[in-house]
Amino acid sequence: MLPENDLKIITEEMGREPNLVEQGCFLNLWSEHCSYRSSAPLLKTFTTVGDRVIIGPGDDAAIIRFGEGWVLAIGMESHNHPSYVDPYNGSATGVGGIVRDIISMGARPIALMDPLYFGPLDTPKNLYLFEHIIEGIAGYGNCIGVPVVRGETYFDESYSGNPLVNVVCVGLAREENIVTACAQKAGNKLVLIGSTTGRDGLGGASFASRDLSEEAEAEDRPSIQIGDPFTEKLAIEATLEAIGAGYVLSCRDLGAAGLAGASSEMASKGKLGMRLEADKVILREDGMTPYEIMIAESQERILMEVEPENVDAVLAIGKKYDLHASMIGELTERLYYTVEFEGEMVADIPVMLLTEGAPTFERPSTAPPEREIGEKPDLPADLKKVVLDILSSHNIASKEWIYRQYDHEVQIRTVEKPGSDAAVLRIGDGKGLAMSCGCNPRHTLLDPYEGGKGTLIENSMNLAVKGAEGIALVDCLNFGNPERPDIYWQFKQAILGLGDAARSLSIPVVGGNVSLYNESGEYGTAIAPTPSIGLIGITGELETVPQSHFAGEGNTIILVGNTLDEMGGSEYYNMAGLRLNGHVPKVTDDSVKVIETLINVVRGGNVVAAHDVSAGGLAVALSEMCDSIGANVDLTSVGDNLRADDVLFSESHARAILVTSSPEKVKEMLAGIPYTVIGTVGGNNLGIKGNGFDISLSLEEISDARASLTRLMLG
Repeated sequence: MLPENDLKIITEEMGREPNLVEQGCFLNLWSEHCSYRSSAPLLKTFTTVGDRVIIGPGDDAAIIRFGEGWVLAIGMESHNHPSYVDPYNGSATGVGGIVRDIISMGARPIALMDPLYFGPLDTPKNLYLFEHIIEGIAGYGNCIGVPVVRGETYFDESYSGNPLVNVVCVGLAREENIVTACAQKAGNKLVLIGSTTGRDGLGGASFASRDLSEEAEAEDRPSIQIGDPFTEKLAIEATLEAIGAGYVLSCRDLGAAGLAGASSEMASKGKLGMRLEADKVILREDGMTPYEIMIAESQERILMEVEPENVDAVLAIGKKYDLHASMIGELTERLYYTVEFEGEMVADIPVMLLTEGAPTFERPSTAPPEREIGEKPDLPADLKKVVLDILSSHNIASKEWIYRQYDHEVQIRTVEKPGSDAAVLRIGDGKGLAMSCGCNPRHTLLDPYEGGKGTLIENSMNLAVKGAEGIALVDCLNFGNPERPDIYWQFKQAILGLGDAARSLSIPVVGGNVSLYNESGEYGTAIAPTPSIGLIGITGELETVPQSHFAGEGNTIILVGNTLDEMGGSEYYNMAGLRLNGHVPKVTDDSVKVIETLINVVRGGNVVAAHDVSAGGLAVALSEMCDSIGANVDLTSVGDNLRADDVLFSESHARAILVTSSPEKVKEMLAGIPYTVIGTVGGNNLGIKGNGFDISLSLEEISDARASLTRLMLG
């Protein structure tokens, strides 16, 4: 049912009360998920333009100039609520939807990233969700031939009852082949191509804009779409062929709000009206009503604007790929969204009212009482055990069990595979595309503004250690119920922090998604604020991209950046039961300079290995670099007046470990930013000593600790 105030506004604007079909259109298109009612004023604070931005927010995907006539399409979406109700299909269709956003722009999908957030795996329910969500992503991505090259998997009790499934897709195209979702000309026809339309996914957009109840699995299953990756693969090829032939003037994926959403938004972007014949839509179920036809979110469907003389050619392409295709309407000069069914008009709505008429507003926001920093824990007697415990925690442990299920080498572009700081793909000759994703929700929980800033700094560091400069980001802003003033305050502060960091690095925010109402009636929880992002960048020459593990006996190890007493939100404090204690890592004026310098140093070609220091701190980063060879490290001169656990486990931003056989050249390039020579590569152990501690970890001990998640899932 439409909210009472919305119904009043619509009735006044239309001069009559909307009928059932019209109410269904408004209910979905005026939902928070589609209209960004309480988020639009905040999203306008982002800087969305830049030298490389061809198309920014507002289309199915952003278009970014890569070079030499090549452009990148990038988009990010969430499928959170569906993935709780039906983890396999919810996650699979999350992949399918963002892939169609990319192909609707005329780009071939070349890579996926999947930031994922789960409750702890110590309950059967969370374990079930984890296993089947991964299975859904792998099953869909592998079948359509798009590699999952990067991801994040984060565990926290706040995600019990409401896991988050965020997906980034990047596509590649020639600039001249790009199409948009903006309708071009009255009289042109609309062709719907792909799968048939069924009752699956009814009201998915409005379903995404409410909390999950205890009965969600049973009550909300009709809102879940069912995916078919084999049809998606055919839809990719058919769409790109039709666009390549010049037949498609505008194009839109059928996602949130189904046909009603895609078609009305296409018309309004072109300042045109539209007349649809709902009975021309090819159905998979008997007896479907116009209401169901218009708002169903059945998957693998694409809407194309085609000139009348090219309709038969597009229908023939559909037949060639064994897809269902039909002409279902036309664009009009009359600025109304009109739907007919069996000769009867069932909807007639002013199109701009439907797509742009939802009132937007800022909600009340209230900052919480100032947080107590709390006492530090007693210094552990056995620091080696603490290091191994953190390495084996599921947030830090190797995610090999996950990414081994993904075909990350299909399309043979992948240079850096999952498990590295950033994915690197070969694009054309010489340079590469670097990709990173995710955030640290515990940092954002304790300080949403600093957590928002740190999200971009951390992802930029992931790119920088590959010699890549960030050129654009997309976001997926996952929060609880915005009607709660404390939640809306988190939301606002995280956006302001992310926006400020983006401006400091001159990286435009070119698109994304807002996912609110991520709360669980079953568990009585709201998720930790999770401003997850996808960041893309351009490397230097590919031969200068360093590996992530120690290499070269006797090579010098250099720590870049400052280590401070910043344990708030750290994995160490969380494991010590101090989830809300400590100082959150802050982004300093030096952070941008560190990133810029690091990019230049790596591109200089004298760095053989590099690794960002982030979750788990320095002890974890050093351990993760131990693959086939160890190192001897002295941290005595790291940090001023810090305790041993601060040095080892602080998660201060803008730090990296560099390995080089030419230390003097690298140190010369590092002039102007903080750095410390901390050791040499060699041996079968990782030795870490400092003020008051001396730890030795064998490669076997490190490997065994990091395999904890794999053991759990294979056990």
